[in-house]
Amino acid sequence: MSDATDTPPMNGAESLVKSLLDSGLDTCFTNPGTSEMHFVAALDHVPGMRSILVLQEGVATGAADGYFRLAGKPACTLLHLGPGLANGLSNLHNAKKAGSGVVNIVGEHAVSHIELDAPLTSDIEGIARPVSHWVHTSLSATHVGADAAKAVHAANIAPGQVATLMLPSDTAWNEGGEVAAAIPVDPRPAFDASALEDAIAALSGPDSLLLLGGAALTEDMLVIAGRIAAKTGCKLLSEWSNARLERGAGRVAIDRVPYPIDQALEALKPYKRIVLIGARAPIGFFAYPGKPAILTADGANIIDLCKTSQDIASALTAICDGTGATDTAPAHVAQSVTPDKPTGPLDPGGIADVLGRTIPEDAIVVDEAITTGRSFFPATAGAPKHTWLNNCGGSIGYGMPVAIGAAVACPDRKVLALVGDGSAMYTVQALWTMAREGLDVTIVIFANRVYKILRGELTNVGVTNAGPKAMDMLSLDQPTLKFVEMAQSMGVEATQVSDCAALELAIETGLATKGPYLIEAVL
Repeated sequence: MSDATDTPPMNGAESLVKSLLDSGLDTCFTNPGTSEMHFVAALDHVPGMRSILVLQEGVATGAADGYFRLAGKPACTLLHLGPGLANGLSNLHNAKKAGSGVVNIVGEHAVSHIELDAPLTSDIEGIARPVSHWVHTSLSATHVGADAAKAVHAANIAPGQVATLMLPSDTAWNEGGEVAAAIPVDPRPAFDASALEDAIAALSGPDSLLLLGGAALTEDMLVIAGRIAAKTGCKLLSEWSNARLERGAGRVAIDRVPYPIDQALEALKPYKRIVLIGARAPIGFFAYPGKPAILTADGANIIDLCKTSQDIASALTAICDGTGATDTAPAHVAQSVTPDKPTGPLDPGGIADVLGRTIPEDAIVVDEAITTGRSFFPATAGAPKHTWLNNCGGSIGYGMPVAIGAAVACPDRKVLALVGDGSAMYTVQALWTMAREGLDVTIVIFANRVYKILRGELTNVGVTNAGPKAMDMLSLDQPTLKFVEMAQSMGVEATQVSDCAALELAIETGLATKGPYLIEAVL
């Protein structure tokens, strides 16, 4: 007769959920299938895990990316076998480039079933490796808990990594599961102290540049960078794409290296000495005929002091101390500025002014506006303090899923997602999850009804005689996409606007609305 205090046997799926919780992971973006049903059942047996259903795996992986950027800890995804993982690869690519910690739990056939080559059998580890830093398949129910702890530990390695754990269905349903303790987070490695003296000497005058990325773009780190700029006269820039940048009135304002290659070459031309902290030396997004891929001036001295995975805070502090800037008031502090109220039809400049007038205090802005958004930064520098998120991997369809993750991580903050119409169609299913979860997200879809960025790229790669077939491949108006109707069909209140005054009113309405609200801004 068993003792009344005996605990019932635990299967692998239950040990997985408990081990994830003990490692601090309590949010899962999920699109499960048959192989993951024991994980789904374990969510009922083990309290504490918030599970959020999505309708497409790219939404799950993008949401996990956005969650990490704001929460500073990983979420997990639950994906169905190799095809489910493959559907999420695009936004896992973006998460990897952003330095976001993500734990993917991917179902796999039972070991005995794999040899039968069932229709969904695939090389899941092979699919996972290009977008993952850590890949592993659990071998038995007794290993699952320890593997989960290792996955979370890998995801927490600075600045954040993608970890993918395959869970064969028999390891989920078999008994023998054991809960594993959390593995302590590794400290960031030290910066390159041997380059410190050269870095300090390099930052002198307006022909020197401090180029920042990653954790150097927090409010506290930007204050230190502003002090260095004030003391040395160096200029400050960030990379074009940043996982998270703190901006707004009262914060040190920093411009980005421009995306268009000619503008980037011109912007970087003056700098003879460049110190990198959390950033890479600037290169073009693509190769263009007759144009350089390296964007810095010939002969520029580039000092890579601190990589994005290293101790950025110590690196900036060391430069600040070494330049004698510790007690210097920071330069480039943004003043509060409200643009004049724009009128007339929508254009990028008018939209930028509307955003500068409407971004609320402590907002999170998710930027996937592509071409329309290139003019947004100057007009919003003096808006109330806010956080700005960029697409770091270049694979479109990131904006609305990342907005889900940001809203889940910070339910007390307003989220404003700025998305191009072409990008929106990649993961439009995100609207359904926003409605289901009641997430406080205002979405602005910029409907220029073309892949406008690609029309510009035709010229950049030297095509001067594009004909009707080429232009037809870049058009989105045959038939016209109807975002208001799509949003409403998924439970999201929506409206369409075509002028600046109406856009401003619509954004104010959306921000005042509890839950998601979509605005189709027709250009």
